[in-house]
Formats: sequence, structure tokens, C-alpha cells
Amino acid sequence: MKSLRVVLPYGLGMAALIAALKFIEYRYFLRDFSTEIAFGLVALLFTGLGIWAGLRLTRKKVVVVRPEFKLDTSLLDRYGISKREYEVLELIAQGLSNREIAEKLFISLNTVKTHSSSLFSKLGARRRTQALQRAKELGLLA
Repeated sequence: MKSLRVVLPYGLGMAALIAALKFIEYRYFLRDFSTEIAFGLVALLFTGLGIWAGLRLTRKKVVVVRPEFKLDTSLLDRYGISKREYEVLELIAQGLSNREIAEKLFISLNTVKTHSSSLFSKLGARRRTQALQRAKELGLLA
């Protein structure tokens, strides 16, 4: 969608350029300059427009970095959450599926499900979204 916002004005600009060249009698313009110079000017124009469009499309995005969250480990002890369960909770918060969590932590899919179920019961949640909401309320997640 973003490329459409760049390509559309680029195309309209090209159409306007063609219309302008027709308006000032393109053939009359070419009589004053040799064909090579005219083609060179058109090539320079398209090169400049291409560079402009390329810079617009490849602009780097600014990422705002939040201060690092430091977990108080006494909270884990208070709610009976193990380190591994907390790792699973963090990965759930990142939006990973059970299979992706298993691959990332090098554990089986059933182990991830076991840790998730245990987390849900300890946090009093039925779903991932409830667990994340409860973990944020308790200060376990930023």
C-alpha cells in the first residue's frame, strides 16, 4: 500500500511531463537540440525520479527502544512460577505459537502445553490473552 502512494504520484508526474512536452510542441523542441541531447535529458530526468522513488521506498524506519524491563524474581516465587514457565510467558507475550515456542526453547510441544496450562492455573486465566493481561497486572510483564 505504501508503494502505491509513491508509484501513483510518480506515474501522474510522468503523464504530466508527457502532456507538457506535447503542449510545447515536442517536435519543435527537438529541432533546436540534437536527438542525443534530448534522449540524455529524458534519461537524466528518469534517473532522478527513480533515485527519488527508491529513496522514498527504502527509507529506514525509526524504532523507539523502551527501557529494559527488570523482573523482580520475588514475584515469581510469590506466584509459584518457575523460570522456564516465565520464559514461555515471555514468548507468548511476543505472539509466538506453541510450536514456535517449542522450537525456540528446544523443548517438546507437549512440554510447552504443560507449562502454558500451569501458567494459566497459577495466573487464574483460561486463555493466553487473559494470562498476559493478568501477568501485566501483577507486574510480571512490562
